[in-house]
Amino acid sequence: MSVMLMFTAMGHFVLTKGMTMMIPKFVPFKEVFVHLTGIFEILLAVGLLIPKLKTTSGWALIIFLLFMLPTNVYASIHNVNYQKGTFDGNGLAYLWFRIPLQILFVVWTYLSSILV
Repeated sequence: MSVMLMFTAMGHFVLTKGMTMMIPKFVPFKEVFVHLTGIFEILLAVGLLIPKLKTTSGWALIIFLLFMLPTNVYASIHNVNYQKGTFDGNGLAYLWFRIPLQILFVVWTYLSSILV
């Protein structure tokens, strides 16, 4: 999970434009928010590797994953392609992939950092 988080965190800095498009218009400072969540993912990745922080980091990651799901729904509704930074994404069909993936991440985090 830590390695996956490091890769997704890099996306926050490389694909910033597309990721800002995933955030609803009423949210201010989108670019700052994207960068801060990228930093948070890096901190969580490190925390999962430190035995004393593993459980706390696991719970924080599960909460984070649940809070981020609405941005994926918003992006799907608006056809955001965050990799290209355009509005020609897969639309709601993307959720058939993303929601099960998000559930997998939550279960993976729980099994590997909390249940252990």
